[in-house]
Amino acid sequence: MPKPSQPAAKHFAVNRQAQHLYHLLERFEAGVELTGTEVKSVREGKINLKDSYVQMQKGEAWLIDCHISPYTAGSHFNHDPLRDRRLLLHRPEIDKLAGRIQEKGLTVVPTRVYLKKNLIKCEIALAKGKKVYDHRETSRRRTIERETQQAIQEHRRRRY
Repeated sequence: MPKPSQPAAKHFAVNRQAQHLYHLLERFEAGVELTGTEVKSVREGKINLKDSYVQMQKGEAWLIDCHISPYTAGSHFNHDPLRDRRLLLHRPEIDKLAGRIQEKGLTVVPTRVYLKKNLIKCEIALAKGKKVYDHRETSRRRTIERETQQAIQEHRRRRY
């Protein structure tokens, strides 16, 4: 039996709020510099991306306000849950993101943390904040799609 070409990535955390609050323009894959107890906590799924964001400092990308709970079996060597963590990106990607962040209204947010080839990766996205009318439009579109699907289902039921 042939092996699958690429195994499915295991998601440890997904930032669903990012989809709701931002227009995600471009996505990047970054490694995360973690300590030993942080890796164990992430593998247990004890990570929260809700209020986190990415900031450029001195030519490096940093993940800010990402909460990784302390490892339960850890001793006094445990990590600080809200410490800043360095993201590992190639220099052209960092330069591109740093240049785009300078534009008005653009930011970089983490969208998910997952396992790829036994390494913990963070997907970050260049994002532009949605306005109130954008939220209304998204909600309206979702309602129309739902009503259309219901009408199709109802039509199929009556036909048979």
